[in-house]
Amino acid sequence: MRETKFIEQNKAKWEELEQLMESPDQDPEKLNEYFVQITDDLAHARTFYPNRSVRVYLNSLAQRIFTSIYRGKKTDRNRLFNFWKEELPQIVYESRKEFWLSLAIFSIAMLIGVVSSMNDGEFVRHILGDSYVEMTLENIESGDPMAVYKSKGELGMSLGIAANNIWVAFLTFIMGVFYAIGTVWILIKNGIMVGAFQYFFVQEGVFWESFLGIWTHGTLEISAIVIAGAAGLTMGRGLVFPGTFSRLKAFQLSARRGLKIMIGITPIFLLAGFIEGYLTRQTETPDIIRLLFILSCLAFVVGYFILYPWLKAKRGFNSDLLKTAITPDSVRAINFRELKPVGQLFSETFWVYKKYIKTIFIAALASTALWCGILFQFGDGSPSDLVIAASDGSGFFRIFEVISSYFKNANFTLLPLLNGITFGIVAVWALQRVAQEANEEQRYHWLVNLSKMVVCCTALAVIMAAPAGLRFILLITAFPIIIVWMYCMIGENLNLFNSLNRSLGLVGTSFWNMMALFMILLIIGALFVMLLDTLVMNIILQAIGLNFNLTDQSLVNFYTILATFFSMLWVKMVFAMLLIGFGLQHYNLKEIRDAENLLERVGNIGSGKKIRGMELEG
Repeated sequence: MRETKFIEQNKAKWEELEQLMESPDQDPEKLNEYFVQITDDLAHARTFYPNRSVRVYLNSLAQRIFTSIYRGKKTDRNRLFNFWKEELPQIVYESRKEFWLSLAIFSIAMLIGVVSSMNDGEFVRHILGDSYVEMTLENIESGDPMAVYKSKGELGMSLGIAANNIWVAFLTFIMGVFYAIGTVWILIKNGIMVGAFQYFFVQEGVFWESFLGIWTHGTLEISAIVIAGAAGLTMGRGLVFPGTFSRLKAFQLSARRGLKIMIGITPIFLLAGFIEGYLTRQTETPDIIRLLFILSCLAFVVGYFILYPWLKAKRGFNSDLLKTAITPDSVRAINFRELKPVGQLFSETFWVYKKYIKTIFIAALASTALWCGILFQFGDGSPSDLVIAASDGSGFFRIFEVISSYFKNANFTLLPLLNGITFGIVAVWALQRVAQEANEEQRYHWLVNLSKMVVCCTALAVIMAAPAGLRFILLITAFPIIIVWMYCMIGENLNLFNSLNRSLGLVGTSFWNMMALFMILLIIGALFVMLLDTLVMNIILQAIGLNFNLTDQSLVNFYTILATFFSMLWVKMVFAMLLIGFGLQHYNLKEIRDAENLLERVGNIGSGKKIRGMELEG
């Protein structure tokens, strides 16, 4: 193609791009599209017109796009909206078999609960407990079968119910790691409970009132639990039916889809908790209004999770989730100098974690054994006295009270700090090894930076030792900043105050990107910690206990020591994952703020010899 024809064909596109470059409101997505086109044009010009002005012009234009992408890229404000409008419906449709299977399992379990209650009058007591049955019978006799929903204040009841529902749903999901068997078991358990509970009111002759009361909130709540079961089955499918992927790779894909489903239904649990706390208690509301409200909730669930994905599928989705590619581990290499989305950072976190899992486990095992040994050997009191554990509440809160005791024990305050330093060293070492393999500059000096790590680990220990309410706020806000601070001190070899200023600058550059990765890793970590309070953990403890001939009190102490040991070991493995993830995030934040790689690539564009005042490509 002649140069004049080439220019004529692309002149309008280049002029449009120049106008966009001069506009104060630049669209980063359009810039990205133009960049691809301009680099294609530049490649063509380099090949056929290496010494002509068109190549120099395109060279300059490409440099300007580089700078604009780096300086002007903005977060997509519609991304959250598009998640519920586009991405979640597509995932739901791709996982439709799991959705129908989850509904079938739950429905059959409900039927089992109804039939069992019909044939055995005591069955409902076995399922719901004598105290709850007696309380409900008293409420029925007093003429208010739904009085249980009026026993507490609206706000406290809403928050408590929402937290419990989210706990049950995420437990249903995370149990999918046991080849989906755990998810099926929880669906059956909850289905039988709902069936027995509803038939109990039928037996007492108050079906209609109970139906209107229970399903005012139950339509959303039960639907969300069924959907959580579908998410667990989706995750388990990757293990059971890996297809052409390795089992681990298939699990990565299916777990990612399942987690997105869980994120999508979390607002439904919050809404169901609000309804149960504020609306279910309004039993004086006319029946027709309550019935219409139930039908409206049902219409929303059917419309959004069944009809809408089906209609979207008929029109065609923008991408095919089932064809998502994963790079094999054997040829994988991390580029520390490129901008990465949260999903890629998440994937690379687990790749590094998997690669050095043996070292991480040994460090976790040794430090946990050290802490438990000193605590239970030299502590003042029995094991059950030394470990703070709630006497009531759900398993979720019991677990985290045990974890908190790791940081709160007054007799051994330095042990958590020492263990935190240990894990800081392990996490940084793992990233160091990966960086060396990627030919990155070695910047870690252990003896020099040990004091810096002590400062950061002390700050983390202070966060975990704070009161419960303040601890949660600090965990969400300060924890990720402290981790970035640590990597600024150690990875960039800065002093205490310069690194703090540097970390705040990095965090400010892409705060929401950082928080997105942190929340995803935190949710994943919390889900795995929840496994400590499942039937699986109880079976493991009892299986170990059967090998020892102990008295009742000795057995309690033995179980306390085992539960504490496994809890600390598990939490440290999760903590290492967080540290590795934020080490990778630190490199990403550096590239976003400094753009070293982009600037280097821009500088290399057009470099070469010159002929007659024009640059000649080498």
